[in-house]
Amino acid sequence: MRSLADLKPLARELAAAREAAELERERRAAAARLAEQERRVFELSVGPVTPLRRVDRVLHAVEPPEPEPRQREADERAVLLQALSDEIDIDSLLETDETLSFRRDGIGIEVIRKLRRGHWSLQAQLDLHGLRRDAAREAVGSFIHESARRGLRCVRVIHGKGHGSPGKEPVLKSRVRRWLVQKNEVLAFVQARASDGGAGALIVLLAGMG
Repeated sequence: MRSLADLKPLARELAAAREAAELERERRAAAARLAEQERRVFELSVGPVTPLRRVDRVLHAVEPPEPEPRQREADERAVLLQALSDEIDIDSLLETDETLSFRRDGIGIEVIRKLRRGHWSLQAQLDLHGLRRDAAREAVGSFIHESARRGLRCVRVIHGKGHGSPGKEPVLKSRVRRWLVQKNEVLAFVQARASDGGAGALIVLLAGMG
């Protein structure tokens, strides 16, 4: 049997273990009290807080951008080129005045007079300087269609006076007239006043589409 003297070291070890355990409990309790105090201070600062419910994240596949309608745009340009002919005879459609004005059936002569006087304000213009025939034809078709779609009523098409053309002849002047009479959006046109371009431009009245 162990003597009382042999048990004393064991008793000391047990007492030290109990003391260490008690210190650990006190440390944890103090840490818990400190955390509770910090939580209360936060709530007092910002008000009641409701923890967010955890929701598993879902990664969505990135949708590819819409394809550009390049083929459709090319088809539309081709239609514009085919629709506006250079060969159409418009002599019978033009008014036999000094500027060869045009008005569609049902449009009174007073509309021509108003166009000449600048009754309608110019809302947009197209300048064809520097463009070759096919590019100019496409530009005229697109410009008239888009202007009518936007609800514009009066626009100017500048075809030039031909000073820079071979033989000093206005290459686009007669063609622009032919192209314009083929556009259903065009109600009438006249040669511009001197202040608006004179013989180098046309003032065009449109039937708005919008």
